[in-house]
Amino acid sequence: MKPIEDPIAHGGALSQAIARHGGTASEWLDLSTGISPFSLPLPELAADVWRRLPDPGEVQRVCELAKRHYGGAVVPIAVPGSQAAIQQLPWLTPNAAEVAIVSPTYGEYQMAFRRMDIAVAPIDALDAAAATRASAAVLANPNNPDGRVTPRDDIFGFARSQRHRLVIVDEAFADLRQDLSMAGAAGVEPNLIVLRSFGKFFGLAGLRLGFVFAEAGLANIISDRLGPWAVSGPALAIAAHAFTRDDLVNELRAKLDKAHRITRSALNMARVSITGETPLFFCCEVGDGAAVRDALAEHQLLVRAFDHSPSLIRIGLVPDDLSAVRLRETLRIVGARAVS
Repeated sequence: MKPIEDPIAHGGALSQAIARHGGTASEWLDLSTGISPFSLPLPELAADVWRRLPDPGEVQRVCELAKRHYGGAVVPIAVPGSQAAIQQLPWLTPNAAEVAIVSPTYGEYQMAFRRMDIAVAPIDALDAAAATRASAAVLANPNNPDGRVTPRDDIFGFARSQRHRLVIVDEAFADLRQDLSMAGAAGVEPNLIVLRSFGKFFGLAGLRLGFVFAEAGLANIISDRLGPWAVSGPALAIAAHAFTRDDLVNELRAKLDKAHRITRSALNMARVSITGETPLFFCCEVGDGAAVRDALAEHQLLVRAFDHSPSLIRIGLVPDDLSAVRLRETLRIVGARAVS
């Protein structure tokens, strides 16, 4: 195993932005992640949820509810965030010399495999993995940060034609794109694995909860490596609440749809070039992403820039009309300064 590399800088590092640019947390508008700006209303939790170890029966119940919610073909396993599952992916192909990753994308896939001395072959599209020696192909769908999507039929066809490779699909941003989801095929197709994130859509990323759809042998490898009680009792209780309240889910969908529309309008009015998007974020071409990120931060507005795509920034959804005006006007100020 290689020495641990420097950690990847992710969105949401508000304390670091405050230390560098000043202000207080309440003064900042943090649009640096693709996490919903709205959180599902939480249930009142019984004291036993905090006092007792998570009950296996409750874990099973929540996983069965997740199967229904995500349209899965098999009952998934619960994990403490989809990132925890990503960390375990190299153990599904322990003898692999190479893995193919549709790139550029979320950096933690590459990091996880490189730590295990597995070479990474960046590819432009999933079908390009067929020309590599990779034992597995990894795809984020929709992709982070550019919002690129791969049609479900293309993924299904590739998985069927490449049975000797694992096909790993991260659907962290697919909650509002059910037309893309492969959860209904994972586990039935033995080489197909689908990761789902709970926190992004439900606005509860701090809960650290995700689900993995896979055939039993692969799922058991991840479960065994995570060990007992991998998911907390409060996380299970909140997930059970979310998965059984269709009314709250539909309300959240409607709020996110409005937030997406007003964010898009703000970007268009600021004459920012949108090059890609998902229902939870926009990817924008700005010339020098790091410079624009820093200029926005001077106004206590946080967005995400990328080393692998230096001309881009990612902007999450604003929660309301006032925030949309702030985004629009701050982008105008920064844009005017960049041109002068």
